[in-house]
Amino acid sequence: MKKVTGIGGVFFKCADPKAMNDWYAKNLGLPSGEYGTTFEWRENDDPLKTGSTSWCTFASDTKYFNPSDKPFMINYRVENLAELVEELKKEGVQIVDEIAEYDYGNFVHVLDPEGNIIELWEPKD
Repeated sequence: MKKVTGIGGVFFKCADPKAMNDWYAKNLGLPSGEYGTTFEWRENDDPLKTGSTSWCTFASDTKYFNPSDKPFMINYRVENLAELVEELKKEGVQIVDEIAEYDYGNFVHVLDPEGNIIELWEPKD
């Protein structure tokens, strides 16, 4: 079973998300909106299939990364999220929440052995 298929996003905490977004826009050309920056791309093996990777800042007091106390979160694109979650449970991986379903995909959060929060995303194409 194929597991991670790519990076879906990089998210990090900062004291002043707006100032950080402005800095990245001015110095590195990353225009940021309410949900950061989205990089659109095409699959190498199937150029008709598109995808995206997000970059986003969060306030330092966000609860979104809980229960991790780390200042970042990586989002990994996956296939067959429900099956993957069952495999992870069998391996003793800590599953933080239930699979959440949205128009743009399904999500679940897990912790790695050092307490880093990981967001797994199965995009809806």
